[in-house]
Amino acid sequence: MTKLGFLGAGNMGGAIIRGLSAKKTDISIYAYEKDAEKLSSLAQYGVTACKDEKELVSTCDYILLAVKPQILPSVLETIKDEITPDKVIISICAGISEAFIRNRTIKDAKVVLVMPNTPMMLGLGSSAVSRAENVSDSEFEVAKSVIASCGIAVEVPIDKMKEIIAINGSSPAFIYLFAKGFVDYAKSVGISDDAAMELFAQSLVGSAKMLTDSGMTVDELIKQVSSPGGTTIAGLEKLYEGELTKTVDNCCKACTKRAYELAGE
Repeated sequence: MTKLGFLGAGNMGGAIIRGLSAKKTDISIYAYEKDAEKLSSLAQYGVTACKDEKELVSTCDYILLAVKPQILPSVLETIKDEITPDKVIISICAGISEAFIRNRTIKDAKVVLVMPNTPMMLGLGSSAVSRAENVSDSEFEVAKSVIASCGIAVEVPIDKMKEIIAINGSSPAFIYLFAKGFVDYAKSVGISDDAAMELFAQSLVGSAKMLTDSGMTVDELIKQVSSPGGTTIAGLEKLYEGELTKTVDNCCKACTKRAYELAGE
């Protein structure tokens, strides 16, 4: 049976643990978390608690790094002697490269990088995953299945893990700001926040399903909603005047630029 260890069990790590526990897998889950109360609460999900980081790494085949990026260097320093070439390190730490992990553990460490997003906490995450060149197909499939336990996992090239942050990692915040504009408008014309939020949120859900399941392109979907001379066209004209797509492009570029700055690249 595959042994998977979680170093850190906060919001994202905890979400993955809950996702795995809800599915029938051949994975045994171990965890170490400095918060003793949080660690003990994981027992209900079939998690075996480890006394420290070293015990967890020496015990497990796969190690999932779910700590804050700023404390990762000290964590890697603690566990480096326990890392062997056969272990697979899965990192959900934003902006951390495989070189960063290898430079602080062993030069040929097997590394899988993940850019998750917060909807993972509801089992609706969309995570970008990538792998170092020495991670086998079977090892990568195990890692992907772990991440996909609470959403979807899509492979992207490892050299695009900073660029993808804007697309799935940070994009929920951008979508929430977009939603705020509609809800604020509803309030200004006397429609309750609750009614506006329920209707707009469901419109987002339905529109997302149209994007993934209709077989239509984005341009075709826009045209489907837009009757000549109608209300949608009138609204779209203002979005085009405001250069919405250019603004989104600038948003994504700024997000990516900051990712490289935080990584020191």
